[in-house]
Amino acid sequence: MYVEDRISNFPDHIRCHILSFLPIHESVRTSILSTKWRNLFASISTVDFDTYLLRGLTERNIIDSFKNFVDRLLKFPDQLSLDCFRLRADGIASWNDGYHDFDVSGWICGAVCRGVKEIDLYLDNFCHTLPALLFTCHSLRTLTLVAKDSKIFKVPSEVCLRNLKTLCITNSVLVGDSLNRLISNCHVLEDLTFDECSVVNARDINIQIPSLKSLFLDFFFSIGDSNYVVVINAPNLVYFRYDSVIVKGYNLSNMKSLEKAEICIWFGSSNYETSAIHLFQGICNVRSLRLTIHEVIPLTSRFPILHNLIEFEFLGKEIWLVEFLHCAPNLKTLTVLLQDVAGTRWNIDAPSCLSFHLKKIEISEYATNMIEIVRYLLDNSMVLEKLIIKVNAMNATRASKARNQLLPLLKSSKKGLIVIL
Repeated sequence: MYVEDRISNFPDHIRCHILSFLPIHESVRTSILSTKWRNLFASISTVDFDTYLLRGLTERNIIDSFKNFVDRLLKFPDQLSLDCFRLRADGIASWNDGYHDFDVSGWICGAVCRGVKEIDLYLDNFCHTLPALLFTCHSLRTLTLVAKDSKIFKVPSEVCLRNLKTLCITNSVLVGDSLNRLISNCHVLEDLTFDECSVVNARDINIQIPSLKSLFLDFFFSIGDSNYVVVINAPNLVYFRYDSVIVKGYNLSNMKSLEKAEICIWFGSSNYETSAIHLFQGICNVRSLRLTIHEVIPLTSRFPILHNLIEFEFLGKEIWLVEFLHCAPNLKTLTVLLQDVAGTRWNIDAPSCLSFHLKKIEISEYATNMIEIVRYLLDNSMVLEKLIIKVNAMNATRASKARNQLLPLLKSSKKGLIVIL
């Protein structure tokens, strides 16, 4: 009698979930290795081991059943290939509890040996280093690593990730030599992310990858010093995001393809004010910029002129806004969220962008002490088409007061504006 095989048609994550509940004792193991089950194991292309499923399950044999299932799957001789291996640990306090004996390194090696293309690891509270085999995986296209409170980022001397296109590392302490060795051996990388990472024992961070299109460096919570230089040579870079304390130096070259940048900086030392200028010189070709600056540092050098900049979003103090408007002669769209507004009249020459190009202005989280800024922008914006002033962060009473304050000013303006309050 023909029995239709419906299980093989299920998505991988459902088949894995079903298989994980198979008994693991020896008396049943032979039946598991029948031809039907062999074919089912061999056809799985994605292994997503999410321990969120184990939340609330405290029985050791249940968790061990899940663990042993992953052992069997990744070490099964007929498992020919594997596209994706994901390991998440929301339901486990630590991979090193000495209780369940998780063979995380063995799982990673098993995936690598099966020609895995994508590895996604959440290894919080993991005290071991990653297996050296991972760093010579020629099939790997995407590597994502989250490693909070772990001590795993030690790159071996031999690294060759010749087909890796996406690398994302989060919550890791990056050692200078290991970091540069890893980056320099990813020759076709297109997307590189270091998110909420810290850098230690580094003289420089050297990123010279012709194929790179997207770069995100978040060293905002550095536990080491900032006495190092960031070197970037990426002629095809389109998107650049940088969140960090200003460091000793910047050497950003050959970034003519840059279209969008997001910069969030603060100053650990006023001695690095010149370094900040060098950072902006490196991105001077950008067309869209989102800038967040948390302090006011007296500038001894002028910012570079950003001739290509047409979209600018600014979060910070008004003195920096004035400086940047003078450096963006072709700006068309301006969005601002200002901090610690002085409330005094702006007695400054109008930047050329206000006179000739700026068509849209949006002011977020408006406060009544910003009235002089609005007055200045209305008086000097010759081609303005749309003004958006948001008061939604206020309570009803303050919002009503703000509207009553703004309406006479807006009505007196002779410009044809669309005003949204």
